[in-house]
Amino acid sequence: MIDEKEGKIWAIGGGKGGTGKTFITSSIGTYLAKNRRRVVLIDVDIGGANLHSFLGINRPKKSLTNFFDMGTPLKNLAVKTGIGNLSLISGDIHSLSSDSIKFTQKLKLFRHIMKLNRQYVIIDLGGGSHNNTIDTFLIADKMIAVVEPEIIAVENMYHFIKNALFRKLRMSLKEYGFKEIIDHMWERREKYRIKNLRELIDCLKDSFSYIGDILDNEISDFTIYLILNKIRSSQDIFIGSSLKSILLKYLGINAKFVGYIEYDDSIWRSVRERRPFMLNYSLSRSAKEIEAFTENLIQGKELKLMRS
Repeated sequence: MIDEKEGKIWAIGGGKGGTGKTFITSSIGTYLAKNRRRVVLIDVDIGGANLHSFLGINRPKKSLTNFFDMGTPLKNLAVKTGIGNLSLISGDIHSLSSDSIKFTQKLKLFRHIMKLNRQYVIIDLGGGSHNNTIDTFLIADKMIAVVEPEIIAVENMYHFIKNALFRKLRMSLKEYGFKEIIDHMWERREKYRIKNLRELIDCLKDSFSYIGDILDNEISDFTIYLILNKIRSSQDIFIGSSLKSILLKYLGINAKFVGYIEYDDSIWRSVRERRPFMLNYSLSRSAKEIEAFTENLIQGKELKLMRS
């Protein structure tokens, strides 16, 4: 029996634009909807909202513009996609850029997101690492990072996650009046011989034992789910394991590599044809790969890798 009040929030980010976040958002949403989950997709790529194109529908007339400028409740902005159980809230905002949304507006948006009556709320984040994007990432029950197997994409993903973790720790310590401590040590990291965020955390624990439990609790609650996109060889798949090691070594966090998608020209054909990929190419290898990592996300499992 499906629990109609599950309300799981998934946010899909990664820092760099063009890694396939929007395609993966649309595909995950379509797969869940096909399997009788009630899903709403939210496109918060303000200024570049195009999630509707991956669903094969016209740009919705209603969007987050109505929410921010006219006070329309978020639930009233969801439009049908032509796919049963799947609706969309468009992020097309004419009057604002993503970094100009006020703090109170952001908090109001988050409250409305959490009240949406769907089993799954899947948020497609824009590129970049400004605070509004990171804060939206941090409200999710599952934080999903999409990365291509190329050095620039990996570096952008790492910096995005580092910024997200640092912001989470600062906000948590602020509640206890300790924000100045973490800011002071990070700004003077050369003096304290701190090379990365993990060393900062260790130094804070050693120097201020009373905030150790706070940091441990925040880090244990910070899980990143990794998806590799556009892989071209079997060796590319093992970049997922390498990314896990990098995040553990330099940030001290445990990430889960849930799956990958091979490079596939049919993905871009589906966009040109204005047909959702998971419907148009449901029997393709890429569709099966998407199904596999979505199931891993649902169950909190990792991809099992076996070296030949």
